[in-house]
Amino acid sequence: MKDMSHGVFEENWVPVCQLDDIVPNTGVCALVKGEQVAVFHIDDAQTGQARVFAIGNYDPNSQAAVLSRGLVGSLGERIVVASPIYKHHFDLATGECLEEPSSSVTAFAARVENGQVWIAA
Repeated sequence: MKDMSHGVFEENWVPVCQLDDIVPNTGVCALVKGEQVAVFHIDDAQTGQARVFAIGNYDPNSQAAVLSRGLVGSLGERIVVASPIYKHHFDLATGECLEEPSSSVTAFAARVENGQVWIAA
């Protein structure tokens, strides 16, 4: 069955955890089809809505799987996580490393359905 709202096949979506399992404005690491994925729960102060983002957990700059432990914030319009080791900023929507674009990580589609966080893998 094709999920028209996201343009991917439904069977590619993997349940990760309940949204309430992630403290707002922080991340957790999940193993999704054998890959470490950093999953972030962001409370949008303007809309009052919870949003989820998912990027690869491996920071290529420090060569460590630590992005889920980084500090979440914003730079201009971008919601980012600062890697806990070298403090490089990764855009949660795109995975782009702002200081070193060649060190960007994969971004995954993420959604919340009935309180459950789903990641497209």
